[in-house]
Amino acid sequence: MEGIIHRTVTVNGINTHIAEKGEGPIILFLHGFPQLWYSWRHQILALSSLGYRAVAPDLRGYGDSDAPASSSNYTSLHIVGDLIALIDQLGSDQVFLVAHDWGAIVGWYLCLFRPDRVKAFVCLSFPYRPRNPKMKPVQGFRLLHGDDYYVCRFQEPGEIEAEIARVGTAEVLKKIWAIRKPGAPCMPKENAFEISPENPATLPSWLKEEDLAYYVSKFNQKGFTGGLNYYRALDLNWELTASWNEAEVKVPVKFAIGDMDMVYTTPGMKEYIHSSGFRHYVPLMEDIVVMEGVGHFINEEKAVEINTLVYDFIRKY
Repeated sequence: MEGIIHRTVTVNGINTHIAEKGEGPIILFLHGFPQLWYSWRHQILALSSLGYRAVAPDLRGYGDSDAPASSSNYTSLHIVGDLIALIDQLGSDQVFLVAHDWGAIVGWYLCLFRPDRVKAFVCLSFPYRPRNPKMKPVQGFRLLHGDDYYVCRFQEPGEIEAEIARVGTAEVLKKIWAIRKPGAPCMPKENAFEISPENPATLPSWLKEEDLAYYVSKFNQKGFTGGLNYYRALDLNWELTASWNEAEVKVPVKFAIGDMDMVYTTPGMKEYIHSSGFRHYVPLMEDIVVMEGVGHFINEEKAVEINTLVYDFIRKY
């Protein structure tokens, strides 16, 4: 990680750790769950060498950033507020945005609330989903996928944290990162992560032991509650964003996903991604890329390809 500078800035009342490298137009990288700024290490090194200033924060609740205890402090308004304050501190009017998983969800909100601050958005793994005015998200997930659906299982404070503590941080992270099982991801109550002597967790080929060690050290220090609070704020997000019902995202977008991504293989999602509905809500979307044989953690699994995809898109702007 030679040349990456680490510092802490105070944004929106939150002490936020950022990793950055390079000079030039800013690319802001937003990580997902359960990850950190570190998930963008390949992109930081590659894009900073091509004339960009690559900046990757630990989002609130993660790594070396502050982690408020209550899930009510993790709404889209809070997180976008953090990002706008960060962009201001970086001295920029606009940034290029690259985001994955929960970072992608936050990225869509940033583009929706403040399109004036985003030049273009490379979204990985999670498409824009319009707000359903008739039903809160968690209820909708229960009806579609059942009580064992992972989002539903994450709702009770302390429950999944206790299961992670029982199994061990390293084993849980390896299991999540290696997932290739198609369909809606569910977590049985008797063994949430389905780890057993007959079914051990193994490190995916695109990660090294030293990568795992870094993640484990940070999650053991901070815990998982901050990241889980994003899921626990879903219904509150729904309440707070009624004013954006049926709103479109008016930012240039490139979307990429793996064909073995649990998001892509969730029933109905593939059809939505390739439908006119997705493009209706994202009218400036340039392209949708589906990478064959690739799972959820696309920016680490296919780092070189994602580096090229990002560069080829943002250099137009």
